[in-house]
Amino acid sequence: MNRLLGRILRTLRALLREPEKYSTMKTQDFRRTSARVALVVLLSICPVAFADENDEVVKLYQQGNLDKALEQANTYLALKPKDPQMRFHKGLILTEQQKIGDAIKVFSSLSEDYPNLPEPYNNLAVLYASQGMYDKARSALEAAIQTHPSYSIAHENLGDIYAKLASQAYGKALQLDQGNAAAQTKLAMTKDLFTGRANAIRTASAATVASAPPASS
Repeated sequence: MNRLLGRILRTLRALLREPEKYSTMKTQDFRRTSARVALVVLLSICPVAFADENDEVVKLYQQGNLDKALEQANTYLALKPKDPQMRFHKGLILTEQQKIGDAIKVFSSLSEDYPNLPEPYNNLAVLYASQGMYDKARSALEAAIQTHPSYSIAHENLGDIYAKLASQAYGKALQLDQGNAAAQTKLAMTKDLFTGRANAIRTASAATVASAPPASS
């Protein structure tokens, strides 16, 4: 099925570039019509192929082949730019590549288009937290919990964010009063929460977004 999709994509690109090779008609109307027809055919006969593309991107991501995974995700999104599942996968790939700014844009856009999904908010919070932007991380997690009150990862992450914020506050108290024994104890306790936890704030690695309704305009 992936080979079939590849052949159709190559044909579509060829029609767009050099329609004269496929017909004696050489007008701009033919170029536009050919492109529309090819795209309709592609979308109508290959629903399974598109599903396979999501699976293939996930497989490449899990194998660590991030450049290829991103390339395939972008190719897919060029045809289906609103697909939430592939956009989510692209955000994960960019996060793994440490392209934090680009990943934030992906998850922010996804949360705007699909505000009822908790996973984009959660991963947005993880990215904010990685940059020390704990207030923004807290707001994103609160939004995730509002959309899905039983989403346990967001609750756990929110607890970690509160601990990070508390640590900052205790540290500031000690800067102002180095003899504050209570602040010293509390700061040590918050630091102990993260001892041995390299990735305390957890990313959502998968999202059930394939059939999610977009935000109403």
